[in-house]
Amino acid sequence: MSAAIHRVEELKQTVADLKGIPTRDALMEMLKKEVAVVTFKKLNGDERKMPCTLIPQFLPPAKKDDAITQKKVREVSDKVCAVWAVESKGFRSFRYDRVTDVEVINKDDYKVRLGEFWNEQKED
Repeated sequence: MSAAIHRVEELKQTVADLKGIPTRDALMEMLKKEVAVVTFKKLNGDERKMPCTLIPQFLPPAKKDDAITQKKVREVSDKVCAVWAVESKGFRSFRYDRVTDVEVINKDDYKVRLGEFWNEQKED
């Protein structure tokens, strides 16, 4: 790893540490294994708390006629995080630099915190 790349990675980690959140890469990896409530500021200034995940079992099956695949959505920008919004049951995105908090939902709390969504997943 070059010195410049190493410094960029250190800077990303420092910013994440100051904000008390994981780095973007760590957040995206976490969401592949966990459901988390991500709090962020929307572009209009409103705060939003969004339960979201990238756990494959929670995602809808890919369709051949989809013009844009999940992989392409995630590659749109390294500044944007595209995730599956649990409550609205669709892909949503947020800018990583606007994230203010990340709370992992304990797996034992899925049923309580995610209610109807959890029941639908159990039926599949």
